[in-house]
Amino acid sequence: MTQMLAARRGEVTPAMEQVLAAENITTTDLLAGVAAGTIAIPANRNHRELTAYGIGKGLKVKINANIGTSSDASDLQGELAKLKTAVDYGAHAVMDLSTGGDLDEVMKAILSHCPVPLGTVPIYRVAQEGVARHGFFGDVTVDEMFAVIERQARLGVDFMTIHCGVNLRTLESLKECGRVTDVVSRGGAFMVEWMVYNERENPFYQYYDRLLEIALEHDVTLSLGDGLRPGCLADASDRPQLQELIFLGELTDRARQAGVQVMIEGPGHVPLNQIATNMQIQKSICREAPFYVLGPLVTDVAPGYDHITAAIGGAVAAAAGADFLCYVTPAEHLCLPTVEDVREGVIASLIAAHAGDIARGLPGALDWDRQMAEKRKQLDWQGQIELAIDPAKARSRRRESLPADEEVCTMCGEFCAIKKVDAYLHPEKKKAAS
Repeated sequence: MTQMLAARRGEVTPAMEQVLAAENITTTDLLAGVAAGTIAIPANRNHRELTAYGIGKGLKVKINANIGTSSDASDLQGELAKLKTAVDYGAHAVMDLSTGGDLDEVMKAILSHCPVPLGTVPIYRVAQEGVARHGFFGDVTVDEMFAVIERQARLGVDFMTIHCGVNLRTLESLKECGRVTDVVSRGGAFMVEWMVYNERENPFYQYYDRLLEIALEHDVTLSLGDGLRPGCLADASDRPQLQELIFLGELTDRARQAGVQVMIEGPGHVPLNQIATNMQIQKSICREAPFYVLGPLVTDVAPGYDHITAAIGGAVAAAAGADFLCYVTPAEHLCLPTVEDVREGVIASLIAAHAGDIARGLPGALDWDRQMAEKRKQLDWQGQIELAIDPAKARSRRRESLPADEEVCTMCGEFCAIKKVDAYLHPEKKKAAS
């Protein structure tokens, strides 16, 4: 039974109990949200020792960290180190996007070490196996595609990105629109290649019921992928992107009818002034399904700093209704991220998510900031460090530049505004101290 079907029966599952313990939401509201599909709890019954998180309406914005090997860099121990870093610094989910090495071995190792929901993009494994078997991805069979999905579901993958909306109709729209970057999604590119070569419909769209059967059996949350997401600002909010979204909305309805949990993946590269509109369109077309966005990146010209461009867009997106932010690291568009890149990407995305929670008025979101303000007023440095989103960095920077007067910092020193004004507004404290 899926989380959705359990909720419709009024049953509180162990995964739901974990969500209730972590969120400011009532049992009634959680059950209603999961039952309706406005909240997803990715929790494959085969994923042991999982810390479950809820994603969606009325909950804190969550973040995902992507890790994984590539054909040019396949270091399993390095990816496990990135996994640990991502989880230790607060990622609520991790996706294994490996494309190099023994992908089954990599995925099993990551899954066995992953205490949070794990996502995959099965078409990557399909492509690797297909090329090894046939010499060309276009010759992969439909059964081979679904065999990989079923295998990953049995192993315990909690959510899967499936590019169902790249179909023959959206492909025609792509050909006609004159995009700058065409397709930047690897999964989307694989589906385009297969469809054009075979002159056939996307199997994940044509045989969507088969996909639902696998997801239903193992309680896999389908993350319906945006294979036609814009890869640059010039392509944002164009016809292929929105047409694909319309199909994903229809597929969302079919999944809900089957009792399968669904999230919708979104852009991508989007100008700041278009982000809120994109969020509102998705929420309308997909009937409030949880929205999972990559960034969005608000400019194309900052390679090396795309964790910042994504955090800017992520904060705006979260404030406007996005539920799940996929982090972007400083290595985006340049190379495979390092462990330090993963840490920076997670922290930047967490900041964006929290800013979004505050902006959308989530109950309790502002309490953390109020506590920090009170510690600053008290010049309680240890308290500030403990409340920091990255305590290790805050502690390190404080130690690097400790002033003679340890009550203040080296930015203001003896001219500390809080200390100076406090002495005049609250002279009784000085008297009491003396």
